[in-house]
This record gives sequence, structure tokens and C-alpha cells, in this order.
Amino acid sequence: QALALPGESEVARELGSDVNPDAVYAARKALRIAVGTALAADFARVYESTASAGAFSPDAGSAGLRALRNLALDYLAVTGAPEGIARAKAQFEAADNMTDRSSALAVLAQHDVPEREEALDAFYRRFESDALVIDKWFVLQAQIPSEGTLDRVKGLMLHPAFSLSNPNRVRSLIGAFAAANPTQFNRADGAGHAFVADTVLSLDGKNPQVAARLLASFKTFRQLEPVRRASAEAALRRVAQTPGLSADVADIATRSLG
Repeated sequence: QALALPGESEVARELGSDVNPDAVYAARKALRIAVGTALAADFARVYESTASAGAFSPDAGSAGLRALRNLALDYLAVTGAPEGIARAKAQFEAADNMTDRSSALAVLAQHDVPEREEALDAFYRRFESDALVIDKWFVLQAQIPSEGTLDRVKGLMLHPAFSLSNPNRVRSLIGAFAAANPTQFNRADGAGHAFVADTVLSLDGKNPQVAARLLASFKTFRQLEPVRRASAEAALRRVAQTPGLSADVADIATRSLG
């Protein structure tokens, strides 16, 4: 916990106004790289010394060691250097528990390397019959902080495992994109805002509660810098002015704009 940095949303809340999510992401990434580089030897020692020699145990002490080890792995791979990626790939392939496997996958997902797609494919093939684990698979991809993620999310909406009629899938893919990927949801070109607004309108007739929850991702739009703020407001107004809205979605739209 002491080594973990505040998340992007926490930083944005502290800033309070004129937030540029790209700048927040870049500053946080730069600090992660600085820490990971300066303390690389220490993180490597932590990573090796916390490897479990026995069978998986869910007790608090073992869980704490796994958390520390996986944080060390994240710092060791933060620059995307080949040795860090190789270490994450090795952990992904050798893991005997979901925590270590999904943590290694989360590390790989942050880097545009072939190992990312290989691991995502392997993870899906292994767990495609486990709905909760596949929800996690969707979440990890929706949170990738890169320009191609919006297209990835749109592509995943066509995946056989995704359905707009499945609330958990909507939350895992589109909800995670809107709530946990500040740079791509708040793209300067407005495409992220437009996409989520379109999805809200598509969902409203089928599941207004889920649609309203998605629309709530816009609730902090006034914190954004002017260009992104205007884009988010335009998307909200487009939703609010759509005839025949459910009471749930109309309420969120009205209160967000109020």
C-alpha cells in the first residue's frame, strides 16, 4: 500500500478543475517509471524473495506477499523493457492461482507487445466457461490506456461472449471503459463520450438501470479542461434531449447537467 501511487481518478479529484486526463496519465506514468528505474534492483529482490515455495494459500499473510510481489512485478515491467515483459509472461504462464495469473496479465495489458495478445488469447481459451473470470478479461482490455482501446472495445462488443442484454458484460466492458479509463473515455476528439452516450441510448429501452449507471460516468465532467468538458456536456445534452427516455436515464442526465 505504501508503494502504490494514487490512481488517476484520485489525482483528478485533488486537482478539482481544468483536468487534462492525458497530462495526469503522463505525469503518473513518468513517476512510476522513475520509481521503477531507481529501485529496480530492490524490486527484483522483493520479487524473487516473495515467490511462494508451497501450495497456494488464501491466508492474509500469503495474500499480502502476493500483493507485494505483484506490485514489484508492475514496477519491474513499467518501462516495457524486454526483461520486464519476459518476467510478466513467465509469471502468467507458471501461475498456480488466479491472483498471480491475472496480475501478470494486467501488467502485460499495459504494453503494446505481442505477449499481450498472446496472453489475452490464452486466458480466454482457458477460462471461457467461467463467466466471472471472463468479466475480468473484458475489464482488463477496457482499461488499456491507449488510442486503440475504443476500437478494441467496439470490436469486443461483437465477441461471442459479449451481449448488451447481459448487465455484467456491459459493466465489465463499457462500464470499465467509462469509469476506469480516463484518458480514452475523455478523448479530446469526443469519440469516447459519443460512444458511451450511444450505448446508453441503445440500452435505455432494454435495461434503463444499467443505462443510467453508465451515464453516471459523466457526473464529474465539470472537472475537465474546456475542450473535454464541452464534449462531455454535448453528449449529455444529446442524451437528455432524446424523446422517450426512461425515468432512470432522464434523472441522471438532468441532474448531471443541473
